[in-house]
Amino acid sequence: MVVAKKFVIRKAFDGEPKSSDLALVEETLQPVKEGEIMVQAEYISVDPYMRPFSVHQAVGSTMIGIQVARVIETKHPKYPVDKRVVAFLGWRTHAVFNPDVSLGYGMIKHKTYSLPNFDDLPASLALGVLGLPGIAAYFGFLEICKPQPFETLVVSSAAGAIGSHVGQIAKILGLRTIGITDSDTKGKWLVDELGFDAAINYKTENVVEALKRAAPDGVDCYFDNVGGEISSAVISQMRIHGRISVCGSVSCYNSGDILRHEVLPKATALQPALTSLQLKMEGFFVTRWTSVWYEGIEKNLAWIREGKLRYKETITYGFENTFEAFVGMLRGENVGKAIVKL
Repeated sequence: MVVAKKFVIRKAFDGEPKSSDLALVEETLQPVKEGEIMVQAEYISVDPYMRPFSVHQAVGSTMIGIQVARVIETKHPKYPVDKRVVAFLGWRTHAVFNPDVSLGYGMIKHKTYSLPNFDDLPASLALGVLGLPGIAAYFGFLEICKPQPFETLVVSSAAGAIGSHVGQIAKILGLRTIGITDSDTKGKWLVDELGFDAAINYKTENVVEALKRAAPDGVDCYFDNVGGEISSAVISQMRIHGRISVCGSVSCYNSGDILRHEVLPKATALQPALTSLQLKMEGFFVTRWTSVWYEGIEKNLAWIREGKLRYKETITYGFENTFEAFVGMLRGENVGKAIVKL
């Protein structure tokens, strides 16, 4: 019998997650039945969305998340031993499941799929630039912002997995691109290595004044990963008919009462800008593009092959350190995609 390790929720997160909120437990797996596979995790993704969605998980449930795993036992004709899969199995080392059944809950439904052929590229990219973050960047930017050459884009949390990807797509399409981040080191990476036109350190600069210098004619597109005061500053500098794609709101993810809808958030008065500038603002969750998932992967892969799209991973080693990787990501300690390698 195979014994799996997994992180389960012991107590709902309140504020910044604490290690005591989770428990590392063992589980003896059931034998593999017809139509099922047993997998062993190789990489686990830690992502911002896990913080808000975890508040809806029951105590005792496995912490949510996507992983790249290798098939070690099978009774499914399409999934032989040693095939790699991308599956929504959460924070666990091993699992037995039916890969034909979508996993997850609520609006998070993720269909298991075989790892595409990346040739010499690492399999971990299936959790980043060639996975969910890459799909969010590709479709969330192109379909909602509808960018045009010579326009100006601002992206917040620009050194993260999604923000750094969106900014590079904008450069490929001929936009002026400005990234907002939390350190000069990250800003230098955005400009010197990824080709951003400018970077703003919101911790040391006045965002409104910095935007006036970097985008004197205003902002056409804003890809929002953070919400809060940073987004208020960007929206105040937008041009008429600007477009805003809302991917996330990291600034409030540790406000458990807001996430549980126990209190209403204090809404910044954005309506005057939305009406007077006739702005379009739309939020999304990446699963809306499930039907065209492979299209996004193929396009992003082609850009990597052409040398137009670069990626960076912050890798934490060891399953037992998954929680530390998660909290570090929420604090902004990662550059690019945060990954746990088992």
